[in-house]
Amino acid sequence: MKPLLITMGDPAGIGPEIIGRAFERGEARDCVVIADPAVMRRAGAAMTAVIDTPADLAAVPPGCLPVLVPPGLPAGLAELPWGRVDARCGAAAARCIEQAVRLVQAGDAAAIVTAPIHKEAFAAAGMPFPGHTEMLQSLAAAGGPLPPVRMMLANDELRVVLVTIHVALRAAIDALDFDAVLQTIRIAHAAGAGWGQRQPRIAVAGLNPHAGEGGRFGREEVEFIAPAVEAARAEGITVSGPFPPDTVFMRARRGEFDLVIAMTHDHGLIPVKYLGVEHGVNVTLGLPFVRTSPDHGTAFDIAGQERADPASLIAAIRFARSLLDGAGR
Repeated sequence: MKPLLITMGDPAGIGPEIIGRAFERGEARDCVVIADPAVMRRAGAAMTAVIDTPADLAAVPPGCLPVLVPPGLPAGLAELPWGRVDARCGAAAARCIEQAVRLVQAGDAAAIVTAPIHKEAFAAAGMPFPGHTEMLQSLAAAGGPLPPVRMMLANDELRVVLVTIHVALRAAIDALDFDAVLQTIRIAHAAGAGWGQRQPRIAVAGLNPHAGEGGRFGREEVEFIAPAVEAARAEGITVSGPFPPDTVFMRARRGEFDLVIAMTHDHGLIPVKYLGVEHGVNVTLGLPFVRTSPDHGTAFDIAGQERADPASLIAAIRFARSLLDGAGR
């Protein structure tokens, strides 16, 4: 199998540290890290081997972390303080993501696992994207139409796909409509093939309390969520709902559903994160390549203190491998 690529994330955060720890535990042995080697050494990766292409991984000596340096990295990243927002760190994170996408699109790598970025540093670097998902969507388009993508957060107990993501709650509600919900159902259904399940059982959560109570607590369920569910069922998709958001996740956790679709970011992510951030994996559905990431941020408050737990990154690496295996890649 071609190697997985792991992007460094924000150099001032815990990304480089958890990458190094995952490698030490044998979980990233078939991976190439897109990073600044000096940053990786500062984070505890004592031995690094700089390579020019992912194909050079086979020649890396045992015990050395394979690092591929992307073009355009700002200088002096390893000298910047831990845990502080810096435009240079945001720019470095972006260069790593860009290089990873170039390599996977060229067929030189199997998938991308991204370490956390800091959205404020990203913005300070002039990046016009609120997060990884939107940037990956743009890069995948390569100047053409943007592919429809969705965020899924997954652990061993729940898989939740979001209709809207990084926008204010009021704007998210305004963005909801029949097409957005139906498109999300279709993307979630198609993603089932990624883990070897051709007909995942999909539950759609409502937006309002009690899923609107037939229009008493809001009209969104009646006007477009339920019609979107019916349209998807007419296409042969195994989907039901809308269900009250405060109970549907429990039903899925007990095995009644394989996937839950939630209307807004916090509606969907709170239940998954409550079960343990260390077990969660963020997956971008709809991209022409596999991309996963840990279910946490840069943790500036503990960066550089050797306290970061690599469990979620390890889960992201394993999940990427499982998606590749399920799709026969």
